[in-house]
This record gives sequence, structure tokens and C-alpha cells, in this order.
Amino acid sequence: MSVAFTREEDLEATAADLPDRPISPHPNLVTGEGLAQIEAELAAARAAYAAAQAKGSIEADRTAMARATRDLRYWSARRASAQLVETQADGSVRFGGSVTIAREDGRAQTWRIVGEDEADPAQGSVSHVSPLARALLGKRVGDEAVVNGQAVEVTGVG
Repeated sequence: MSVAFTREEDLEATAADLPDRPISPHPNLVTGEGLAQIEAELAAARAAYAAAQAKGSIEADRTAMARATRDLRYWSARRASAQLVETQADGSVRFGGSVTIAREDGRAQTWRIVGEDEADPAQGSVSHVSPLARALLGKRVGDEAVVNGQAVEVTGVG
């Protein structure tokens, strides 16, 4: 069939059928900063939804409404399931705290263990369900762990 015979509305309707964002099966542990981030994302999703509704004709831009609705469902669910965890310093690697490791090749790396929605490895934070965090949780300075098949030593806990 020639492209000339396809209807624009059909393409728009297909784009509007966005699948839901996957929600993790793990407990939604969050730091105070992570909870604030979720609330900011929820507010942004509500604003996007209101803006999509205010445009008048939803049929004119079904993709924007579908995206806003999907994000609103996701962030509402994440806010509803959020479990705020206060950081407790006891000398071991904990949720919300930071850990410095020394790798076999001499590199030292510092990571903060946070909730899934606030994790950003490029900025030095990893999710509590990541293999790195799972290998290090509960460890103390001087303890060793295996991360990605390599031995690492915990050299700092914060």
C-alpha cells in the first residue's frame, strides 16, 4: 500500500498505545533525596497531564496524552510504594550510605547506595538491588567482596 493512502490518525493512534513503564518487583526503598525526586517527577507528570488536557482536542495529540497518562500512572505507583529509609551509621555499608572500594588494578571507586529511581552510576550512585550493592551491603572497612568476578576491598564507609 502506498504511503499516500495511510491516514495520519492511524499513525497517531498507534503511537498513543504506549506500554506502561515497568515497575520493579523489589521494595521501593528511597532516601530523602529520592523521595523528593519522585515527588518532583509526579508533579511534572501531573502538569504534563493537565497541559495535554488543556490543549482541547485530545484527538489532535493523542501521543502527548498517552505519554502524560503513562508517566502519571508510573510516578503515582512509585510514590505510593516508596519506603523512606533513614541512613544509620554503624560502620557497615548501608542503604543511603557511601562505600569506597579498592579494585585489584589499584583503582579506588566510591559509590552511594540508593533507591532504583535515583540511581545514576555516572554520578556515583547505584541501586540497592544492583549486583555491586548486593555484594557490598553489610561489609565493613577491610572486608573483601567479589564484584563482577573480581575481588575488591572495602576501604571506606560513609
